[in-house]
Amino acid sequence: MTGNSPLLAVLGLLLITVILFIRNKPRMDAVALLVLLVLPLSGLLDLPSTLAGFSDPNVLLIAALFVIGDGLVRTGIAYRLGDWLVARAGNSEVRLLVLLMLAVAGLGSVMSSTGVVAIFIPVVLGVANRLQIAPARLMMPLAFAGLISGMLSLVATPVNLVVQGELRRAGLEGFGFFSITPLGLAVLALGIAYMLLCRRFLAAGNPAQRQPAGRLTHSALARRYLLDQRERRLQVRADSPLVRQALNELELRQDYGINVIAVERQQRFRTLLLVAHGNTLLEPGDVLLVDIASPAIGLLDSYAQLGLQPLPLEHAYYSLHAHELGLAEVALPPESQLPGKTIQELGFRSRHQLNVVGLRRHGQPLQGVLVDERLKPSDTLLVTGSWKAIHRLQQQSRDFLVLSLPAEVDEVAPAARKAPYALLSLAVMVALMVSGLVPNVLAALIGCLLMGAFRCIDLDSAYRAIHWPTLILIIGMLPFAQALQQTGGIDLAVQALVGLFGSASPPLILACLFLLTATIGLFISNTATAVLMAPVAIACAQALQASPLPFAMTVCLAASAAFMTPISSPVNTLVLGPGQYRFADFVRLGVPFTLLVMLLCVLLVPRLLPF
Repeated sequence: MTGNSPLLAVLGLLLITVILFIRNKPRMDAVALLVLLVLPLSGLLDLPSTLAGFSDPNVLLIAALFVIGDGLVRTGIAYRLGDWLVARAGNSEVRLLVLLMLAVAGLGSVMSSTGVVAIFIPVVLGVANRLQIAPARLMMPLAFAGLISGMLSLVATPVNLVVQGELRRAGLEGFGFFSITPLGLAVLALGIAYMLLCRRFLAAGNPAQRQPAGRLTHSALARRYLLDQRERRLQVRADSPLVRQALNELELRQDYGINVIAVERQQRFRTLLLVAHGNTLLEPGDVLLVDIASPAIGLLDSYAQLGLQPLPLEHAYYSLHAHELGLAEVALPPESQLPGKTIQELGFRSRHQLNVVGLRRHGQPLQGVLVDERLKPSDTLLVTGSWKAIHRLQQQSRDFLVLSLPAEVDEVAPAARKAPYALLSLAVMVALMVSGLVPNVLAALIGCLLMGAFRCIDLDSAYRAIHWPTLILIIGMLPFAQALQQTGGIDLAVQALVGLFGSASPPLILACLFLLTATIGLFISNTATAVLMAPVAIACAQALQASPLPFAMTVCLAASAAFMTPISSPVNTLVLGPGQYRFADFVRLGVPFTLLVMLLCVLLVPRLLPF
């Protein structure tokens, strides 16, 4: 390639990548992997430069922070914070909004903002019902606080770490752990004041769809979906044809309307509860905890045919076995691909080790055999299974959103007794990062190892906690910055900015940089935006013979300011359904707030980080 051909090729590839990101077909992480393939094969970048992201310390740091966040969830700290919020808010909507935004922003400064928002959605729904206010008045403040949390510490979001890494590659010292914190606190204060003034403009929502007050219990969820009318205990006789058969081979639900939820198996000294899976083998004497399709179905002949003996049910088994058998309400987020499919096609039992035992549509529970029911976007499902499987489902925010976890979840947090040790591990990590005694990545690894040593988290959970698509996205986008640098793309962008505003004051250039970054963030992820804009900001500062720090900080703030549309960030998408928002609701409140944040940034950044 000669002349401008390499630059045009890189820009063309970048444009195709952005278009694929917008379409989300294929997935963004798959597109990132394709980039890693195309760049070296096309000769635009050599192989070591293309794969340099795999050895980037920030990638390992981000992975470690996912593990730290999961440790806070497994030890129940995140849920206890939600309960504290409920207790402190009382009956005041203003107090609730302020405490909610403070709590979400604070927790999000040390763990994934998406995870924090997902945790708080059921809390907010319950409190909104108790205070008799529309959830829409609280869901957008929840999302905005999650986004602002990325502005409160260096490790709060991958965006900051990407920009920090670019500063280090440019030979600069970079930011301290709390360099961004004063700016983030100012934006948080602005956000709280803005939401207190503007929450009345949010959609009123549908009061009929509000959630029951407080944290639901197993019993309340069971009544809500009419499970208490369908619970049965059946013992497998020695002559039963079901003996030594796997559940997925018996098709009891399709043929008899019998859904096996769990199995009580008598051991030498105790009764063992086995949560039912497709490959569960039945033994003589097993007691099946089942959900029947309808209480009106006469099943005595079926019981005799199957060799099952009905047993008395003195207590609801969902409450009796709450420590091992979980319940959760699940909704379908806007980007879910599942509406139109049947419950049978979802394969919950085989894919997620969970049973669908209830379905509500337009606020009313459906009865009968549900396996052939086609899902609609507004449906909520009730699933049951092990708590471990339910927590795994929480991480699959693309197709599922866990709306309500019953109060019993606090009692079955896998490492609830280790909460003090999780806080200690977190404090050690933050102290090491603040002090600078070791690099941030080593501090995060020390925090992970401490959580493992204290058994706040195990290795299997740690690997599951890491959001691999995010890491692959960062690794795949990092070579673009190098390719643009080598082909002159960065210089071209800087010349355009400086040429247009070179005679203007640096704050005006900061405003333009903020707007450009925020606009790009409307179409691609904020992490990918930071990867592209950080080198432009640094080169622009160098062209103006100014300090790169205020320019780089502007990119950090602008990339996290994804307030303008419900698809700007996964955080916004999560609250779209529970808040019953329209696209225009985010535009109406998000665009003015983004402009206010830009103004605040232009005023404060030069004062904290002089040119």
